[in-house]
Amino acid sequence: MRIIFIRHGMTAGNIEKRYIGSTDEPLCSEGQDKLRSLDIPKCDVVFCSPMKRCIQTAEIIFPSQKFEIEAGFRECDFGNFEGRNYMELSGEPYYQKWIESGGSLPFPNGEDPLAFKDRCTAAFEGVIAVHRDTPSIGFVVHGGTIMSILEKYAVPYREYYDWHCENGHGYICSWNGSELNIMEKI
Repeated sequence: MRIIFIRHGMTAGNIEKRYIGSTDEPLCSEGQDKLRSLDIPKCDVVFCSPMKRCIQTAEIIFPSQKFEIEAGFRECDFGNFEGRNYMELSGEPYYQKWIESGGSLPFPNGEDPLAFKDRCTAAFEGVIAVHRDTPSIGFVVHGGTIMSILEKYAVPYREYYDWHCENGHGYICSWNGSELNIMEKI
């Protein structure tokens, strides 16, 4: 089975390097324009996060295709970090502790990173279980969602942050029933 992961296009918050997780921010015009230049292979089915930025991305890169919304693919809720960038957070002691932890501490008033990863991988497993005989599946989701799934299933193994991809980019993989093999970076 071929699996395509695409991170949503750029938003104003992405340009400003803000933590945009639970904020339902739309794509900016620059993000929309960049997506229109992509040539993404068609997929038999497409799944999408319920956030505006992912829905808009799916509408642009898969214009004639219906897609299904999967709530489990939402981005992490960054709690008190939400909507802020590293410059605005640099004086906060907990932010420094979070950085020093390699991003493993829970977000204050937000989501625990382990719970987030479990949510994303459970959603992926659910889609794969239902569509195990489908030749190709597209996922239009968030960077954190992609990193969570690839950290658990991609071979060779790489850490969560090693799977980071830019807005409008992602990975084409093959799924053998238990592992994702990266075929191409988009």
